[in-house]
Amino acid sequence: MAKKKVTVSVEDRLKALYQLQIIDSEVDKIRIVRGELPLEIEDLEDLIAGLKTRLEKLVGELDVVNTDLLAKKNAIADAAVLVAKYEKQLKNIKNNREFSSLTKELEYKGLEIQLNEKHIAELQAKVIHKDEVINESKLQIKDREEELSVKNKELAAIVKETEKEEKDLLKRSDKAQVVIEERILTAYSRIRNKVKNGLAVVSVDRDACGGCFNQIPPQRQLDIQMHKKVIVCEHCGRILVDSNILDS
Repeated sequence: MAKKKVTVSVEDRLKALYQLQIIDSEVDKIRIVRGELPLEIEDLEDLIAGLKTRLEKLVGELDVVNTDLLAKKNAIADAAVLVAKYEKQLKNIKNNREFSSLTKELEYKGLEIQLNEKHIAELQAKVIHKDEVINESKLQIKDREEELSVKNKELAAIVKETEKEEKDLLKRSDKAQVVIEERILTAYSRIRNKVKNGLAVVSVDRDACGGCFNQIPPQRQLDIQMHKKVIVCEHCGRILVDSNILDS
């Protein structure tokens, strides 16, 4: 967002920067109240998506097994038709050659039926196993979706409770940023992202940096109190301001 060109003093910029830090810290507190819920929700959504992908794969595998199973049953039915045909022909056999040929065909079809029956038993066992795994996957998805629903409701309740306050703070944050130079805002954001507590601007308290608590030399403290330039802590890199700057 482009900033308006406003001529302001360094002191006013430092005030705006300190106010920005106070506002952003309040926003941080609101977001901390939400805790890890957004991340937990994101993790749950990823987990559910993974479970659903796995379920689709399992259903696809079950379809293949069922197709195989149907093919074996059809093969047995076709073989049984031929067996009945050959057995009928045996009753009207005319010579040993025909008898031998039909007997071999009957034996072959009998073996084919036995083999397919064996395959059917194996495939049926696979179907039972796949059904169990699919049902278990469906239960896992159901449980995770119920958990996700609960967490979404928790988050929605917290957001509803803090939404207005957060929006007001964000508006104040935007207003404070108008008078701050882009390069300083960039530095401010970089420091905030780097430090754990999000404090990029701190006041000098008891002659020490309010961020890392290292002592500030007297001359440097005097420079900070003059409000003439942006000064950073030599130890932690945070921007330093006079604790009374907002009162001046």
